[in-house]
Amino acid sequence: MLKTLKPFLILFISAGFLWSCEDDLDLQPEDNRLTAETTFEDPASYKQFLAKLYAGLAVSGQEGPAGDPDLIGLDEGFSQYLRLYWSMQELTTDEAVIGWNDGTIQDLHAQNWTAGNEFIRTMYSRILYQVSLTNEFLRQSTPELLESRGIAAEERENIAIYRAEARFLRALHYYHALDLFGNVPFVTEEDPVGAFLPQQIQRPELYDFVESELLAIESEIVSANSNEYGRADQAAVWMLLSKLYLNAEIYTGEAHYTEALDYSERVINANYSLADDYQKLFLADNDSNGAQSEVIFPITFDGQQTRSYGGMAFIIHAAVGGDMDPADFGVSSGWAGLRTTAALVDKFPNGADSEDERALFFTEGQTKEIDEISSFNDGFAITKFKNVTVDGEWGSDDTGEFPDTDFPMFRLADAYLMYAEAHLRGGGGSQAAALDYVNELRERVDADQVGASDLSLNFILDERARELYWEAHRRTDLIRFNQFTENGIWPWKGDVPQGATTQGYRNLMPIPASDLGVNTNLEQNPGY
Repeated sequence: MLKTLKPFLILFISAGFLWSCEDDLDLQPEDNRLTAETTFEDPASYKQFLAKLYAGLAVSGQEGPAGDPDLIGLDEGFSQYLRLYWSMQELTTDEAVIGWNDGTIQDLHAQNWTAGNEFIRTMYSRILYQVSLTNEFLRQSTPELLESRGIAAEERENIAIYRAEARFLRALHYYHALDLFGNVPFVTEEDPVGAFLPQQIQRPELYDFVESELLAIESEIVSANSNEYGRADQAAVWMLLSKLYLNAEIYTGEAHYTEALDYSERVINANYSLADDYQKLFLADNDSNGAQSEVIFPITFDGQQTRSYGGMAFIIHAAVGGDMDPADFGVSSGWAGLRTTAALVDKFPNGADSEDERALFFTEGQTKEIDEISSFNDGFAITKFKNVTVDGEWGSDDTGEFPDTDFPMFRLADAYLMYAEAHLRGGGGSQAAALDYVNELRERVDADQVGASDLSLNFILDERARELYWEAHRRTDLIRFNQFTENGIWPWKGDVPQGATTQGYRNLMPIPASDLGVNTNLEQNPGY
């Protein structure tokens, strides 16, 4: 969407964030210059506001790449939504380490974070900020307000669709809050704008809210595979419902695998198709090279229009270092930070030499084992994401700073694997179909076909790593399989080279200490 809609600088909307409980020394909105009365007389402003909601996943302020941030605290690169979410989901697992020593970033992989961790705090604040924007959009676009402003009937119909998309985005943000933090401050468009202390919602009730929102908009949002590229549609709703149900036992203590299978099957039958080449999914032209047939919901980036030092700039630049040539990745420089651990490499038969085309490792000058996390040459590098097209051309920014590569938050391959997992967990469906879906993915990358006897939950967890690594799923997957804290071991987990188990309470992130100090309605998650 960000490649077809200009980001809309609705500065007054941050007023809705005043309920967030950060003090003056932490993250706060800075924007309060416009008013609703002057802005929303123009029917075009609603689509522009919607663009701002989507843009919040890709950029971190009003002037890319920096200069007018949504939040103050961490710099705009570190505080960008996708960069933070990716760090929560990947740096805490066996799939990624980072060599830098900025603040407490090393505590993520070591799994020894505290309630004062600034990266966790900023993820929390970014989620709540995005919720505040969607709430304000919903306040300003009610049928009654639209009619009172003289908005024509045809425009009101379009805005009703925008409202469904805004509710999807709010459900997505609250899903991230549900998954990461569990029990968070809860505010909707029904709450007042201004300074007040919101009540804390408990994880099962937040689950119910996300589910109810998605079910409510299922018939209101545009049909599957029919919206503008980058905008949510019915398939994105189904995908998020499938993920919600697949993890329901973790979130609520009640299993919903039948529903998980049902909604993943709806996605599978929604006229999407696998890209013919796995690598195409992660290139600068993945919005047009055929990969778009597989991607159900991307976070879109454009080297000219959505410039940020977070997002895909971070994922691509930070993965380049050592003997790697930045030009091969369509960037001007490598930031020499991100690598993977031997645990991911070993998921592939023959490791980095695997015939499986998903084994995208750079090994020249790199060691498989990590002796020092701060050394980029320790640990194999990942070559999955690039800012080059299928023809080898760089993205649109000829400086090589800001990529065009879109991030595939939801794609069809994930739906295939969710179907297989839900089937194995007792959700019904067909073993033959589950096996076909898995083998279709493996056939695409020249991996050996598997038989019914190979199809187990342990296999699915490993196959999800092989198919979806570095796509911000791993932490959630490991928790669902009870491998994130008390059981799973990988290099440098627990802050020791060989790895160690950690305390089970770390399956939830802490509520930031700064918020607890302000909002007396909040209680810390157990263990912190």
